[in-house]
Amino acid sequence: MAELMKGKRGLIMGVANDRSIAWGIARAMAAEGAELAFTYQGEAFGKRVEPLAASVGSSILVDADVTDEASLDAAFARLKEEWGTLDFVVHAIAYSDKNELHGRFINTTRANFRNSLDISCYSFIDVARRASELMPDGGTLLTLTYQGSNRVTPYYNVMGVAKAALESAVRYLANDLGPQKIRVNAISPGPMKTLAGAAIGGARTTYRMTETNAPLRTNATLDSVGGTAVYLASDYGAHTTGEIVRVDGGFHVLGMMQPEPHH
Repeated sequence: MAELMKGKRGLIMGVANDRSIAWGIARAMAAEGAELAFTYQGEAFGKRVEPLAASVGSSILVDADVTDEASLDAAFARLKEEWGTLDFVVHAIAYSDKNELHGRFINTTRANFRNSLDISCYSFIDVARRASELMPDGGTLLTLTYQGSNRVTPYYNVMGVAKAALESAVRYLANDLGPQKIRVNAISPGPMKTLAGAAIGGARTTYRMTETNAPLRTNATLDSVGGTAVYLASDYGAHTTGEIVRVDGGFHVLGMMQPEPHH
């Protein structure tokens, strides 16, 4: 590896297990020389994240709940105490009530709408505000999105609306933080076999469909998403901000399915 991230320190939020996109990004960042800290939510996830963090030499693990201001304050206070400054944050946090990802979008409840938008979109704004205070010399904020934000995707429902809001937030944050040399971008992978992905009904069908129809005839991998994150957070990404970078084998360019599958 080229040590593209040497001397950079970053926080990874949202690792659930070793198949998480956040973990793919963490692994790639660490391989390029970055020093990492991790947040997790609750003891069960903490137990899963601990060995992963240890494997990349990280000793900073913080329990953080993005719906709790005091919890986030404590997490960033800990980072300030340990490191003083921060170079990048990876935000891989989204949530919706699984029951509302089945059936019709029109039946979304107000409570789940609020909760989904709060956790999946507002939390990024909240994190950006805190993280930017620890980036006196600039930095990078990254979040994860999905094409269900602007194209109807079966079983995605209110998450599509939450991701659309998140993508808009990326643009507004990029504009706010640009003068401080802080870049804000989102990565939009195609469907992946993760814990979060499995919560969405019809996940297998979606996965197969994109794989057989994407121009590259393949879905994204943890390595390709991780590499994209490295580019965005490294000095090579110096002039990329406000962007939604798609890592989906080209699926987003299609207007309809391939006439017949050719591999």
